[in-house]
Amino acid sequence: MIRCVNALQEGLAVFEKGRFCREKWEKYIDSILPGSRHMFLSDMQACLDAGFDWEKDFLPVLSAVPGHPGLKELEENFSLVTQGLEEKVLSCFGRSVDAEIVLYLGLLGGAGWVTEVNGRLHVLLGAEKILELSWQDADSMRGLVWHELGHVYHGQWGKLKQAAPDGEKRFVWQLFTEGIAMVFEQMLAGDAAYFHQDRQGWKAWCDSRFPKILRDFAADLPVMSPQNQRYFGDWASYEGKGDVGYYLGARFVRHLMKEEAFDRLIGRDVENIWQQFMKWTEKEWV
Repeated sequence: MIRCVNALQEGLAVFEKGRFCREKWEKYIDSILPGSRHMFLSDMQACLDAGFDWEKDFLPVLSAVPGHPGLKELEENFSLVTQGLEEKVLSCFGRSVDAEIVLYLGLLGGAGWVTEVNGRLHVLLGAEKILELSWQDADSMRGLVWHELGHVYHGQWGKLKQAAPDGEKRFVWQLFTEGIAMVFEQMLAGDAAYFHQDRQGWKAWCDSRFPKILRDFAADLPVMSPQNQRYFGDWASYEGKGDVGYYLGARFVRHLMKEEAFDRLIGRDVENIWQQFMKWTEKEWV
């Protein structure tokens, strides 16, 4: 069962005279997701440890939410794109997922995050990041919700949750899991060429450079880290373009789907995906 919760208005109450109050925010988090405060604080600390700054990187984004011109559109489109969502997933895949989709304030590290809270998978949508990226329009919101739900589907019907790989295999696994979520989006859209990131010629640019993107990703692997990777997240940039890893991941999964159906593919393990990636690169470079 998919349950959708808009907790954004309650989140706006964490501001005191226009200033973000961290103590109120922590209480707000526990009110909508009981007992989860420590998890969010830990995630925030991980971002700070990675080099982000609270005053420079997070606080301005949070402070821009009250009075933001896109706030009403965001809430309206959250309601719009989640209506009939379970029926759409059932119609497309023959089975649904058990998850709670929550629109709220304070995800900090991104626009969407899939995590387990109190034994149930949640799709958490950070309003402040969505507004910063101007993703409050219906198409962007739809893509974001579908993408995160793709991770949930992978987790509940496949083998998403495995022992975290180290080194190069970590990022190949990330390429695969993001590719699975992208293809999940495409299947719901009924369009294998669909990418919610496709603005201002983004997909055409990626298509024209596909062999180079693959070569560069493979060449980066030996030295790739969460701090220097160029492929995943709005803060990452590959030759001036964002989200290129999501494009490459979708291409990888589509390649694998030539031999195996999507619902079987999500059951593969890390080692198998690593081997398949190596074979793919060899084939593309011949």
